[in-house]
Amino acid sequence: MQIHRIPVLSDNYVFLLHDAATNTAAVVDPALAKPVLSKLEELGAELVAIFNTHHHSDHVGGNRRLLKQFPKAVVYAGAEDRGRIPGQQVELHEGDHVTFGDRTAQVFFIPGHTRGHIAYYFAPVAEDETGELFCGDTIFAGGCGRLFEGTPAQMVDSIGKLRQLPDSTRVWCAHEYTLSNLKFAVTVEPSNADLQQRFTQVQAARQKAIATVPSLLGLEKRTNPFLRWDQPEVMTAMGQGGEAGDEVRSFGKLRGKKDLF
Repeated sequence: MQIHRIPVLSDNYVFLLHDAATNTAAVVDPALAKPVLSKLEELGAELVAIFNTHHHSDHVGGNRRLLKQFPKAVVYAGAEDRGRIPGQQVELHEGDHVTFGDRTAQVFFIPGHTRGHIAYYFAPVAEDETGELFCGDTIFAGGCGRLFEGTPAQMVDSIGKLRQLPDSTRVWCAHEYTLSNLKFAVTVEPSNADLQQRFTQVQAARQKAIATVPSLLGLEKRTNPFLRWDQPEVMTAMGQGGEAGDEVRSFGKLRGKKDLF
């Protein structure tokens, strides 16, 4: 399975999955149809699936036009987003599986950013493959999504599920927010050497307009404060100790500080 990253709008990424054996394609969170159609034409591929993570317009805006061009394509999204996803045909729940080409993805129900958010994790099937996580706006490189429809407790639970995946998992998040996220992260953990090194590398990459997505989950675990909400350094920075509920309060304060950063 080949993954093509398509930049759209000001900072969104759409991901086109291509199975060369069958020359079919699937798309994750098509904000716009036109660049997806251009890539499909370049590949000469047939679109067979649309995988949506949540209902926001910058993730589903291209659904209807893509369906007009490829009416047999199937639209997948979370069951909790029923009625909010254009053209949705399949309602997915925690633990469901979807297939594309020779790969199968496990569905994670990860509310927090929105009430119906889901993620797709394609586990590797060969030694030379990596796991591929399409997490929408839940985990960002160096950050996480705003809590528009959920609570800190929900987001802790949701990110906690994804944090258990292998460190080698590639994280295909839907926005190029990495530099601004790391500018905040270094204020939370200024003594984190891995984070300081990453910040320097990302600054250099973005000066050259180099994309920072995908990231690696292991890197996020070492440098992303929103995957480190329960680490002593982060909890101390958020004024929390070891009492019951402090981990969730730590995350909530962290997200609140980022909202105002």
